[in-house]
Amino acid sequence: MDEGDITACGPLAGAVVDVWHCDAAGQYSAVEDNTEGFSTLEETFLRGYQVTDENGVARFTTIYPGWYRGRAVHIHFTIRDSPESEQGYEFTSQLYFDALTDEVHSQGPYAEKGERDQRNSTDGIYQDGGDEMLLALTPNGQGYAATFDIALDTTYA
Repeated sequence: MDEGDITACGPLAGAVVDVWHCDAAGQYSAVEDNTEGFSTLEETFLRGYQVTDENGVARFTTIYPGWYRGRAVHIHFTIRDSPESEQGYEFTSQLYFDALTDEVHSQGPYAEKGERDQRNSTDGIYQDGGDEMLLALTPNGQGYAATFDIALDTTYA
């Protein structure tokens, strides 16, 4: 398969998709942050996983991510095709947000943290291909929804 040719792709059923992101205050669960002065080691908020269905789909419902110093607003994710195998394929990346972030972060509880210090354009990780990882949000009830397709070439696993 040529790089960029996704016509030969099929659904990846049974893959484990993990997601995690920080809360409105910019804190992650399951971390100890001496710089910011918090420990959430015993907590698991805003972390979860789904196993893809027969169509290769995983669905998550979460809150809009907050921000922390030095990074643009993002959600982490990892996809593992064979989680029990030592030779399985694993892909980790981040999804980003666009202009809606300013509107969301101008409201409570996000506004309590103040204005974020990084935009996508100045985030070092985003600059390395993040424009391909932007979520296109659409209004959905009282929130927003996004669908993001990912093609993985697992022939090298």
